[in-house]
Amino acid sequence: MTLAVIDRLGISGIIDVHSHFMPDEVMEKVWTYFDNAQQAYGISWPIEYRLAQDERVSRLASFGVIGYTSLVYAHKPAMAAWLNDWSLDFAQSHPDCVPTGTFYPEQGVAQYTAEAIERGARVFKIHLQVGAFDPRHPQLESVWDLLAQHSIPVVAHCGSGPIPGEFTGVEPIREVIESRPGLQVIVAHMGAPEYSGFLDLAEEFPGVRLDTTMAFTDFMNHLAPFPTRELGRLRAAGLRGDILFGSDFPNIPYSYADAVAALERLELGDDWLRAVLYSNANELFRRT
Repeated sequence: MTLAVIDRLGISGIIDVHSHFMPDEVMEKVWTYFDNAQQAYGISWPIEYRLAQDERVSRLASFGVIGYTSLVYAHKPAMAAWLNDWSLDFAQSHPDCVPTGTFYPEQGVAQYTAEAIERGARVFKIHLQVGAFDPRHPQLESVWDLLAQHSIPVVAHCGSGPIPGEFTGVEPIREVIESRPGLQVIVAHMGAPEYSGFLDLAEEFPGVRLDTTMAFTDFMNHLAPFPTRELGRLRAAGLRGDILFGSDFPNIPYSYADAVAALERLELGDDWLRAVLYSNANELFRRT
């Protein structure tokens, strides 16, 4: 199904800005967490692509994905630097992967972030709900400055879904962005459930984009439906380059094709779909 969409749109393939590849022991812990999602979220979350790493890479290629991230994220000190080493090594041996890193407020964070950039990192990931840290933390000031200087985007899970955290929501990340006009932030999951507030942010700041990860699917519509009144703004944002496709592969409870079909069902036009699935991310990462 995804290949048919790619062919119809006349694009080279799909660029997925929100996919996960992690060390096996870390991925297993993530999967165990989702195995218990009924307790945390009140909904079952079976992992659709619970496969060995090589099989997952092959599966993405079979969907027509020509670019993807290996999003890792730290939830405690002394984690981020070795995750960066693993992720950057992974990208070296998988040329379709955008070299990915992460960071956490801790001693030495500026140094290991700079080292990751020197090794070629082109996107970072933070998770404010799982990591439970304030993006305004003083130890991150120099990191944000460094990323703004290099125009390297950060995929930030800063919305309050599926459950809120102390530092989720629009305002904490807004304060970081306001002081750094060049900062590039990709708001994960369209900022669910604060969709409107994060669309406001994208309209206000040229470096803010939103990824479609899990949004608009039947699964997410059960948890936090996207407001239909915002479809016009969603279309405008996509056409100006501010909406990027993300899947959360492999940690999704439905097929990859369902994520693409959910975007088609919005009926925002082929130009919008072409931009979201390919062109916007292609421009951001200057892949061609």
